[in-house]
Amino acid sequence: MSEQKESSVLFSLKELMNLEEDRIKQEEEQKAAAQAAAERARLDAERRAREEQEARIRAEDERRRDEERRAREEAARLEAIRQAEVEKARVEAEQRARLEAMAAQQQHERKLAELQHDESKKKLRKTLFGVVAGVAVLGIAGGALWYNNAQETQKRLAAQEAAARDAEEQRKKLEAQMKEQQTKIDSLLGQLSSAKDEATRLALQKQLEEEKAKQEKMRTGGGGGRPAAGGGGAAKPCNCAPGDPLCSCL
Repeated sequence: MSEQKESSVLFSLKELMNLEEDRIKQEEEQKAAAQAAAERARLDAERRAREEQEARIRAEDERRRDEERRAREEAARLEAIRQAEVEKARVEAEQRARLEAMAAQQQHERKLAELQHDESKKKLRKTLFGVVAGVAVLGIAGGALWYNNAQETQKRLAAQEAAARDAEEQRKKLEAQMKEQQTKIDSLLGQLSSAKDEATRLALQKQLEEEKAKQEKMRTGGGGGRPAAGGGGAAKPCNCAPGDPLCSCL
């Protein structure tokens, strides 16, 4: 009877020990699970923080690149406007100088033609007086000689006046062509200064260079202006007064 009681007590103690061990084990497992969960939460929080930081860095880099790109585009646009203004001013200055030189040359030619015309009139009067005086002596033969001289003088004067008119017409024609060409160049310069992309700027720049080449050809006598010396065709008669230092025939 006593042995049964001892066995029952031992069994009860063993059960209690087992229960205690189970409880301790469960507590340890719960504690480990809680620690694991806390570690996972910490790692997740760190990961989210890193991702957010990386996202902020990427956003900042993208914003900075956008600002740098806009700054480069704005600088390129302003430089294109500056270059266009400089080129426009240069072309206008060259055109003014060219037209002023042409006007001065035409004025010089007109003055020479007037001087030669006056000189021819003086010579014609002198010839007339001489012929009148000589007619009394030479008669019909002297009169015929005077008439021939007078005819030649009139032809020479008419040729000089025609040459002056032709030169003036050529100058006006070239001036109109230069103005028309400058209008095209100004239009291209305006388009170039407001171009938004590089491809458009390159295309406009190419057109601008072509139009400038045409304008330069006009300046040098190849675009419909006054023919250059030695450019073929009949040579223009020299209308310069003897000893004229500005004569283009020299």
